[in-house]
Amino acid sequence: MSFPKKPGGKALDVLQTLPRISLANLRPEPGATKPDKKRGRGQHGGERSGRGHKGERQRGTRPRLGFEGGQTPFYLSIPKYNYYEGHSRRPQYKPLSLKRLQYLIDLGRVDPTQPIDLTQLVNARGLTIQPLKRDYGVQLVDEGGDIFAAKINIEVQRASEGAIAAIERNGGIITTSFYDPLSLGILIKPVPFFMRGQPIPRRMLPGEDMVLYYTDAENRGYLADPEKIQQARLALAQKYGYILPDISKDELYHMLCMRKDVRQIFFGLAPGWVVNMPEKKILKPTDEKLLKYYNP
Repeated sequence: MSFPKKPGGKALDVLQTLPRISLANLRPEPGATKPDKKRGRGQHGGERSGRGHKGERQRGTRPRLGFEGGQTPFYLSIPKYNYYEGHSRRPQYKPLSLKRLQYLIDLGRVDPTQPIDLTQLVNARGLTIQPLKRDYGVQLVDEGGDIFAAKINIEVQRASEGAIAAIERNGGIITTSFYDPLSLGILIKPVPFFMRGQPIPRRMLPGEDMVLYYTDAENRGYLADPEKIQQARLALAQKYGYILPDISKDELYHMLCMRKDVRQIFFGLAPGWVVNMPEKKILKPTDEKLLKYYNP
């Protein structure tokens, strides 16, 4: 009389007879590795070792990179020009046209009823900012200014005069502001920064070579006098021949008047706050020293 076998009984018997797994009995799968091919032997038994006969290649004395055999190398034969002085440290700004911005608004990627900064533009896949490659932000250009019809409150780093006129003609507000590389990296990728659980740092002030631009009312700099900015808005409207709309009676007046503090990075988030992403909470400092540091 035969008895039915238990399912998995054979596998259990094999496991009971095999030794325990250790570093001493680990082996690769058959066919997973191949033996190294022996090279450079032949009838001489390795006299040349696969490096050939004589010369720099056999002896390993190749010249350095850029050596041209003794003649004047390329990088010394080209004269120096003042234009290229300090080119590796020059800040770069990615261009963004008004045509592209209107396209993003029409697709619904950018919400015109909320303030727009680099966070919204990068999340909308409108452009790519790389702080490690000397990108200091975005420059708004006036291409497509005749078809731009949105009323927005936008913050950029540079802007042409035609782009400023096209935005203010529709009743919008534009501000040019500076971000240091650390603040710029946090602004374009806020979620990875929030996941680290670090407090939001203060934004640095611009250097001496950029102060003149951001304190000029004609550039709508964030360090300029608000009264001078209003005068510059009226002068630009007269120059381009349009009537400046009165935004005080607009239903989006509160949104259009929103501006960041000089040291602020995000809209609605002050320096020193910690955004707890797992618990969806915002932690604010209470210590007097921290409050004095982040809000001097």
